[in-house]
Amino acid sequence: MKNNYFGKTLKSLRIEKGLSQRKLGEALKVVNQTISFWENGSREPDLDTLLEIARYFEVPVSYLIDENSI
Repeated sequence: MKNNYFGKTLKSLRIEKGLSQRKLGEALKVVNQTISFWENGSREPDLDTLLEIARYFEVPVSYLIDENSI
């Protein structure tokens, strides 16, 4: 996820749903700063959280991490 494809995809999905970083953080049980870190590429979620994000947005994990999966 070095090119920050995940962060860009997460931000796009979040905005598409009309969610603030705070609201998404509440839904995923993380603070909004964590969402910001993920979106700007300075941190990445662990595997369990990645699965939770995929379930929340109803997309496959591959959609979140692999730009070639689209």
